[in-house]
Formats: sequence, structure tokens, C-alpha cells
Amino acid sequence: MEKVAKRLVSKEYVVPFVLVTSLFFMWGFARAILDVLNKHFQTSMDITITRSAMIQATTYVGYFLMALPAGLFINRFGYRRGVVLGLMLFAAGSLLFIPSESLLSFDFFLVALFIIGCGLVVLETAANPYVTELGDRSTAASRLNLAQSFNGLGCILAPVIMGQLLFVEGGEGGSVALPYTVMGLVVLVVALVFCKVKLPEIGAASDVAKENPEAPEGAMAVIGGLLRSRRFMLGVLALFCYEIAEISINSFFINYVTDDGWMTAKTAAVVLSFGGLGLFMLARVAGSWVMSRVAAEKVLFLCAVMTVGGSLLVTLDLGFVSRIGLFACYAFEAIMFPTVFAISIRGLAGSSTKIASSFLMMSPLGGAVGTLLMGYVADASASMSAAFAVPCLGYLFVLVYALMVMRGKVR
Repeated sequence: MEKVAKRLVSKEYVVPFVLVTSLFFMWGFARAILDVLNKHFQTSMDITITRSAMIQATTYVGYFLMALPAGLFINRFGYRRGVVLGLMLFAAGSLLFIPSESLLSFDFFLVALFIIGCGLVVLETAANPYVTELGDRSTAASRLNLAQSFNGLGCILAPVIMGQLLFVEGGEGGSVALPYTVMGLVVLVVALVFCKVKLPEIGAASDVAKENPEAPEGAMAVIGGLLRSRRFMLGVLALFCYEIAEISINSFFINYVTDDGWMTAKTAAVVLSFGGLGLFMLARVAGSWVMSRVAAEKVLFLCAVMTVGGSLLVTLDLGFVSRIGLFACYAFEAIMFPTVFAISIRGLAGSSTKIASSFLMMSPLGGAVGTLLMGYVADASASMSAAFAVPCLGYLFVLVYALMVMRGKVR
């Protein structure tokens, strides 16, 4: 009998998939802006690389602290209200850039970024597991990679737009509050849309919290089960290590390519957008197609091998070869987050999926750790190339996790 190809998204869930996928674009845009702010504040406020790393660190500490509360909120009140809460926090943090710029206070900017981080983690905690449920379980990793491709589109546009605004010949220019104000207003409009639409609660019937919302032991039982799952806990650690690599490389891409005079900061912002992050997006689309035909863990293993090799080439400072290694990291890391995420929650349902998502969304704290470590190594060694040892170690753990899953060592 001829095998019938499974739909990537179930027919009845196409509209929810489109709506939720739009959120992936939004948080991709917001996170990619940070990579330009890093270099901008180093120059405009005359701060060190390590100090500027607080931009990413503060944002991703917000992820860490808000992730579990976000999961519990979504478990209790549903995906749609979770999305609206995330959008409102996102908008509030964005609009706080107006007084931050008036005060010219780096610390006030960090407060605004912390609130944005809290909002983004609520969105991601809701959207990532929701997308995995909008079709057959066997295509979950492929479906999530497709949705995450729109995250890549947001990542492409943000650096080039911000770079043109903030980097001018002979110095720094433009208002950093302007793009954040526009973004905040757009996010408020999107929040209004989600207030009006109805998203189906996938697996709601099995939610412990829906059966007895007053019983906290339901959520605690789910958490206890997750903590005993070796595959899940190692998946959380693998995502943490991946975020160390991905976020730190993005954060210091402009520093790396400008330090040796390869290009100006303004040009670097464009190259980051269309070169690094454009390659990232295309690779994620390709990865979605490949994983509809090849086991996700096998693709993850191959990509991890390539990223370890690419980051090692950068660390060794081999000139043109190292630059090839840098872009290889963007190409082969693209499928890692959604693939590890989908593998980690495989077999879960209902409240287990929502709370598991909140734990997984603590992983961007790795970005805070990675940028601080990479900034410290760069300042101490006076070499951005040497600092790439940090993401290399992050990719190495992802490789180990993929190998363990392939060999059935984690269940």
C-alpha cells in the first residue's frame, strides 16, 4: 500500500498556526535588535565589552525568572491569555525606552530590557509547545522548525534596520527610542487582535489544572515527573548550552568582524542580517523539509558536528578559513533550538507540555552566561577569536545530547 504523506499542519488548525507563527517573527525581531545595541552602547556610552554584555544578560535573566510563572499562568488560563500577557509586557518594556533615552541611563535601559525579556518568554512558552500540537506528533519537529523560520525573518530585518539608524559615518547617531516606540505600538495592536480571536486549547481535556484548578499538587506532580525524566532534563541543559553559543555569537558578531578592519560597524549590521541571520533562516526552512524525511536526532547530530568544527576554526584565528567557520555556525545551528525542544517534550500532553515548555524557556539564561563569559575572555585576551571557545563548548554539549538520543541512552 502506498504511504500517504502526513500534513505538516492539521487542516482545522491552519488559522491558529498562522496567527501564532506571527509571534515568532516578533520575538525574533526583538532579540536580534540586542546584537546591534551591544556595539552601539559600547561607543555611545563608552563602556567595555563585558559591561555591554549586560544588555543580553539582563534580557535573558528575565527569561529565566519569568519562565516558570509563565508556564503556570498558561496552564491555568490557557494559551490565548498567555499570549496577551506576553504582548502587554513586551509593549511596556519597549515604551520604557522613551524615558530611558531622556535620562541617558544605561541602567534604566537594562530595566526596560528586563521587562521585554519577561514578555518574550511568556510568548515563547505559549507558542513553542502550541505549534507542536497543531498536527501529527511525528511531524512536530518539522512543524516547529517551519514556524521558527519566521523567527529568522525577524532576526534578518532587525539588525539592518537598527544598524542604518544607529551607525553613521564618523560616530553614532539616531534615536534608539524611536524603533522601540514603534515596536511597542505595533505589539499593542497585535495584543488587541489576540484579545478578539479564539485559539483552540489543544489537549485541554487532559490538563490537570483544568480538571481541578484549585489543586496546586497537580502542577507539582507534573514538575516532579519532568525532573525525573532524563531525556527532558538533559534537553533543558542542551538548550541552555545551545543558547550560550547562539546568543553570544550574535552578540559579538559585529565586534568580531570590525576588530580586524574587515568591515565597518554599519556594513557589519547588514552582513549580520543578510549573511549570518539570512543563512540561519534559509537553513531552518531547509531543516524543516529534511526532518520530514530524516529522524530529527540524526539531523541534530550532524549539525552539531559542523557547528563544533566551525566555532573551533574561528577560535584558532585562521583568517579567511575562520570567517567560513563563522558562517557555518549560522547555517548548522539553525535547526537546534526547535529540534531539541521537540525531542524534549516528545510524548507529553496537556499540562505536562505547558509546564515542560516553561522549564525549557529558562534556557536563554545561557545567553546571559555566554555573553558575559565571551565578553570577559575578549577583554582579558584582547582577542574576539579566542572568545569563540565559549560557544564551541556549548555546541559540544548539544553534540553529546544528540548522540545520546540517537543511541537510546535517554528516554
